[in-house]
Amino acid sequence: MRLDGRLWLAAAALALGATFLEPRLPLPRRLFEHVVVLDITQSMNVTDTLLDGRPVSRLAFAKQALRDALQELPCGSKLGLAIFTEYRSYLLFAPVEVCANRAELRSSLAAIDGTMAWSGNSEVAKGLHSARLIVQALPGVPSLVFVTDGHEAPPLNPRHRPAFDDKAGEVPGVLVGVGDTRPSPIPKFDPVGRPLGLWAADEVLQTDPRSLGRGGSVGGEAMVEQDAAPPAVGLGATPGAEHLSGLREPYLKLLAAEGGFAYHRLRGEQGLREVLLDPALARPVTVRADLRPLLAGLALLLLLAPYLAAGARRLGWRWSHRARPGGGHAGSRA
Repeated sequence: MRLDGRLWLAAAALALGATFLEPRLPLPRRLFEHVVVLDITQSMNVTDTLLDGRPVSRLAFAKQALRDALQELPCGSKLGLAIFTEYRSYLLFAPVEVCANRAELRSSLAAIDGTMAWSGNSEVAKGLHSARLIVQALPGVPSLVFVTDGHEAPPLNPRHRPAFDDKAGEVPGVLVGVGDTRPSPIPKFDPVGRPLGLWAADEVLQTDPRSLGRGGSVGGEAMVEQDAAPPAVGLGATPGAEHLSGLREPYLKLLAAEGGFAYHRLRGEQGLREVLLDPALARPVTVRADLRPLLAGLALLLLLAPYLAAGARRLGWRWSHRARPGGGHAGSRA
């Protein structure tokens, strides 16, 4: 028994001593690095989505979905936030590690709303191009997750769209569509976010500027000329209904295909979890796992092993003794 006790103690000392060497084991892991761009234009205020059974705006729905997905990202992954309005995206902060900065990410996400917009326009294709440039300039080129309803304001001419020299596949990412495909009225707010009713038909441009002889928002911009081809599906103004907004899914699918992105429709509160944890966007890395907690636990187990073994033997003896005929008595009187 004494020899056994010394052996257990020596083994525990070896395990505990090994922790001072700070041993680490290389393990393969899949981590993620994303920049999530949220459309904050006025059509994102349309309340055609449900959260906990009550109608909420598209932006509020997207923010809650992102907050829930943030919980699921493994430690070591990184997330950055950006907003889109007018014809460009703006990076709020570059990707940061999610576990160490979870409170800051939540706080920043909660503060995003339509009052941050600096214009009433919503030129989605240009905003997506701007977001690509932002991501390409970041170290390692993170994945781009662009959340929008696809509503262009002013409307696009179906045969003449902005042309960019982006190469498909240079930036990995997903275009995420949010909202109901059925058009709904667009709420109107003042610059500080106070409601002013709904946008009326006579307050919104009902046809594209090019048809009216106007130029684009950027001087001398190149255009995709499609005079010889049928108009792209889902593009173009809907005169008399441009003050209404629905998810422009065919248009977003077209932009995704042209840019080499996947397309995903945000249908439930867990919808962004599927996007942010998509294996296609994962980055295989090798991490050096710290073995010290495991060795310390082994040392404790080895120290307790003699007592656990002795206790098990006593318990086994008692059960076997009770199982004898007569309850363990050696004999009985006549």
